[in-house]
Order: sequence, then structure tokens, then C-alpha cells
Amino acid sequence: MRSDHSRVKLLLAFGAIYFIWGSTFLAIRFAVQTLPPLLTMGTRHLVAGMLLFAWLAWRVRPEPRLWLPTLFAGACCFLGCHGLLAWAEMRVDSGLAALLSSTLPIWMVLLAPLRGQESELNPRVLSGIALGFAGVAVLIPMDFTGPHPEGLRALAILAAEILWAVSAIYARGVKLHTPAPMFAAMQMVSGGVLLWTIGLSMGEGSRLHPQAFTARSLLSLAFLVVFGSLVAFTAYVWLLEVSSPAVVSTHSYVNPLVAVLLGWALAGEAVTWRTALGTAVILGSVALVSVRRDRK
Repeated sequence: MRSDHSRVKLLLAFGAIYFIWGSTFLAIRFAVQTLPPLLTMGTRHLVAGMLLFAWLAWRVRPEPRLWLPTLFAGACCFLGCHGLLAWAEMRVDSGLAALLSSTLPIWMVLLAPLRGQESELNPRVLSGIALGFAGVAVLIPMDFTGPHPEGLRALAILAAEILWAVSAIYARGVKLHTPAPMFAAMQMVSGGVLLWTIGLSMGEGSRLHPQAFTARSLLSLAFLVVFGSLVAFTAYVWLLEVSSPAVVSTHSYVNPLVAVLLGWALAGEAVTWRTALGTAVILGSVALVSVRRDRK
């Protein structure tokens, strides 16, 4: 019975990071249509983090020493990654954003040795990395000038994934004596505070016009708070503890497919030959990078 219960928890957790995270790309795009990007992401993570922290605090004592590590992880993961992603999706299709975000395993493999963590850089993996960069070259719009350069925003998404990889690699090395959900809550609170601080300092407060908010943007923000952060991110942090990073990173196969399908079905995003080719090339590269010979 215990084994069955654990198996169900694993399936639900993987389902969350596969399908919920795949749908968050479209939710972000809808949210930032009428809401400022940094304050949107700040609200998402601050509300979710405070709710989770309050729910856990009455039975789990947070470790004060973890606030400094969570501040760094939150700065990379939420301020850096999600802040850049939300800014980019003001102009970039959600499907393209998801495809570029699926390069995360490549950055994880390249950056892991900097933290002294194992990274298998053999010819197969190096071929996958090269293939991944080729897929990125196919997908990135060659528009780097003008008032709204999509190419620059696409590059920002790649930078966002590098920051997420830095956060994940760093957080993996932090020794915990509290449950993973509490660590996740502390990261979300730290990241939410940073996003609000930077967003207000950049003048996003002057762009808050409630009369201009649409129901779709507000519902998308609510979806991001409840499902994207509370459910999926907590599941992700827990999976990093109970499963191998290579297996957890398989969400990079599923997320872009879910995002491209939803973007096409609900937002009228075009699926061109470049999209199809880039999808095949990048997912092939992720497979080469992620699959390990040792499958104990």
C-alpha cells in the first residue's frame, strides 16, 4: 500500500511539472497583455509562497539560515528567469518561449561542473549540445532592431534558462533539515519580494491601471499562483529530492509540446515549418543530453 501511495505521488508530481508547467507559458502571455510583467510574476510567487509558508509554518519550523540561500536562488530562478520570460512574452509567442526554454538540460549539463556536480560530457552529450544550438538558431527571429525586437526577447529567454540552471544547481547543493516544500516556499517569497522591488523601481507601478485589466489576464494570474507556483513548483522541488535530476528534467520534452498545442488552439499562434523543425531538433538534442547510459 505504501509503495502504491508513493507511486501515485510520483505520477501526480510528474504530471504537474509536465502539463501544468507546459500550460503556464500561455498563461504568462495572457497575463502580461494587460498586467506589467515583473509585478505579475512578483504577485504570482509572493502570494503562492506566503500561502504555502503559512500552511507549513504551524507544523514545520523554517531554518533561518536558509533565507540567504533562498534569496540567491529566488533571485536567479524567479527575478532572473521568470522576470525575463514574462518580459519576453509581451512580444514572443508562448510556443516559441516554451521551445527555447526546453534548452534547460543543456545549460544544466554545461554548468553543473562549476559547482562540483557530476556532468557527463561525452561525445553523445556534446553532439546533443551542438544540435540544441542548431535548433535555437532555427527558431530565433532575426529581428534585433526596432522598437520591439523579437530576436532580443528570444535571447532573453535563453538567458532566463541559464539563470534557472544556476538556481537549480545551487539549490541542489544546499543541505536541508526542513521539508522540500518549506524550502520552495522560502524561495518563492524571496523571489516575489525581489520581483516587486525591481518592478516598482523600474516604474511598473505607474502602469497599474485596474480599469484596463481584463478578466483573461486576471484569471491567468490566478492560474499561475495556484497551479504554476503552489502545485507545480512545489512538486518540482520535491522531485529533485526523491528522483534524479536527469529524470526530473524530462519535463523539457513535454512542456514545449503542450505549450505549442495550447498556443495554436487557444491563441491562434502559427505552427510553421520552422516551428516543426526547431521542435524536432531541440527535443532530439534534449534526448541526447538527458538520457544516461546508467539506468539503475
